[in-house]
Amino acid sequence: MLLLSRSARALFRGLYEDRGKIALGVAAIFGLLVVLSGVISRGITRPIEQLGAATRAVASGRGSVPNPPPTAAIEIQSLYADFAVMAAAIERRSRYLRDFAHAVSHEFKTPLAGIRGAVELLQDHTDMATEDRSRFLANADADAQRLALLVTRLLDLASADMAEPGDDRNDPGPIIVQVADAWRTLDFAVDTGPITGLPDVVVSAATLETVLATLLENSRQAKARSVTIRVSHSASLLDILVTDNGPGIVPTDRLRLFEPFFTTKRDKGGTGLGLAISRSLLAASAGELTLIDGDIAGFIIRLPIKPR
Repeated sequence: MLLLSRSARALFRGLYEDRGKIALGVAAIFGLLVVLSGVISRGITRPIEQLGAATRAVASGRGSVPNPPPTAAIEIQSLYADFAVMAAAIERRSRYLRDFAHAVSHEFKTPLAGIRGAVELLQDHTDMATEDRSRFLANADADAQRLALLVTRLLDLASADMAEPGDDRNDPGPIIVQVADAWRTLDFAVDTGPITGLPDVVVSAATLETVLATLLENSRQAKARSVTIRVSHSASLLDILVTDNGPGIVPTDRLRLFEPFFTTKRDKGGTGLGLAISRSLLAASAGELTLIDGDIAGFIIRLPIKPR
């Protein structure tokens, strides 16, 4: 057997003789590390730090998500885009809550002021005539009933906003016929036309009943004598068109029709929450409620069709 070995002295001599090559390799590796650190800093670290600062500014309500640096990695640019969408959604929600809180305080202020005024009058005039006392008590009772109705409708709206998508599958035909039969009277006609062979839609029966009942109630309050319901569908969507022969909607009211608490029937007990609740209920099932263009009063209920 032949054993070959190299002494440590020979090894060190070889390293010494190749010291130039080794130094060049070390320098090359060091330079590569510097370049990589610069690339990582410009493409990942700095953009993430900037995004973190922007996120903290958005959280405090004093800023927005900027455009990503052009040197940022593609994944970081996508992250910037996602944060921008999230920040915009948060801003819309915050603005909605501010407006909603203002509207709630305004709606509650009027009946509360009426109740308080009636109580003060009754306290200050203990010898008030029975007829006057009865009138003030009736006014206070009416204001209290309106407050109770507002609270109930606000709870309905909150439930609609928090509704989760379900796995409902329903034939809309029988639901439409059932609601139409319930609302049809001698002085209020509801024409559904032929409704057969419709595809199943992704919405609960309770949601569709609530939305249809709201639209029919609005038509009746608007002095309409007849309502027409027509159904059409494509491969993926089903449209329910609801129109009436009422006086129509004033052009200045069309833009505010879905705003919470906006109503033209306040003197008749309207809360202005029916359409807002209906739209939120449908949104939970990926549906839509829109106002049709034109002079006539009409709405389109758009529902996704359940795949077979």
